[in-house]
Amino acid sequence: MVTYTPEVDDDTFAEILTQINQFVRSRVVPRENEIMATDAIPADLRTQAADMGLFGFAIPQQWGGLGLDLMQDVEVAMALGYTSLSVRSMFGTNNGIAGQVLVGFGTDEQRARWLPGIAAGDVVASFALTEPGAGSDPAGLKTTARADGDAWIINGGKRFITNATEADLFVVFARTDPAPATGNGIAVFLVPADSPGLQVGVKDRKMGQEGSRTADVNFTDVRVGPEALVGGDAAVGYRAAMTILARGRVHIAAVAVGQAQRALDESVAYAAAATQGGTPIGDFQLVQAMIADMQTSVMAGRALVRDAAKAWVHDTDRRIAPSVAKLFCTEMVGKVADLAVQVHGGTGYMREVPVERIYRDVRLLRLYEGTSEIQRLIIGGGLIRAEKKKSS
Repeated sequence: MVTYTPEVDDDTFAEILTQINQFVRSRVVPRENEIMATDAIPADLRTQAADMGLFGFAIPQQWGGLGLDLMQDVEVAMALGYTSLSVRSMFGTNNGIAGQVLVGFGTDEQRARWLPGIAAGDVVASFALTEPGAGSDPAGLKTTARADGDAWIINGGKRFITNATEADLFVVFARTDPAPATGNGIAVFLVPADSPGLQVGVKDRKMGQEGSRTADVNFTDVRVGPEALVGGDAAVGYRAAMTILARGRVHIAAVAVGQAQRALDESVAYAAAATQGGTPIGDFQLVQAMIADMQTSVMAGRALVRDAAKAWVHDTDRRIAPSVAKLFCTEMVGKVADLAVQVHGGTGYMREVPVERIYRDVRLLRLYEGTSEIQRLIIGGGLIRAEKKKSS
């Protein structure tokens, strides 16, 4: 058995995590309502995040990142999940589904060209997979990439693309073969935002996660050279999508745990201070029961996330465990957020009260990186296929 050695040792990581927690609690939390009201991340917070290396915390050190593995990544995600989710989203794709495509599947030249800028925050990368008819299942992609000599011509449209309005680079999934004899005929391309024929739509108006920008992205005869094909191989695409989405599911599960912890903390503080008939509502047994359920859920989610991250890093389960963690934790945080509003009573329904924002923000977690329904299909189908394989 090969001994795994992380790029960042435990002592160094403990210092990094302490700094991130301080940034979240002392710099971001006090400005949550400002972020919500302006629907934007303050420039000074973005600068500080970049200076701390947060745009590249999961990018290996050889390309300028902090080099955190997924076990460390989820600890960071739980810390960042404690505050406005749009702050994490600002650099989430750089570290996650966009940056990891390059880390895992890019050529040496592609990594050297793009990853240092991504890690520094000088390049904002967007993951352009979702379409009107293809979201959790990439097999339904309609965007096409047609070979033209050694170049490619991309046509199609993407939807709900995070950071599209600020992106410098789009990691674009497109179908190169409508009816492949083998594989899925999907390739991945690196498309600079200033490419002729690429058009970004207006910023979406969403239920929550103010400060996180999403928009449609359209490609009309966008021409890219051979250096744009990720891995230099058109067959890489679908495998890249499935691998990086699975990794991202563990990260999103950790974010959900962070939000659930915040909802719990807000509820405990409120229940201890607010009174009904002169008695703190936290003295009422039914309120204690709600808080007990919230605490149990948070602890279960945290343990599950850490277990799934360990399985990923040690390559013992990179399919079922990520979906289990994502399904449980994102469903869990929805229930915890609902209980948090209930504990707060009418106060919890008011804008600028943290649990109201949390209630809206966490609803999205059950949708992206694969819906809860897709996770159930992956888990159930995977277990059945494994059993059939054993008996065949």
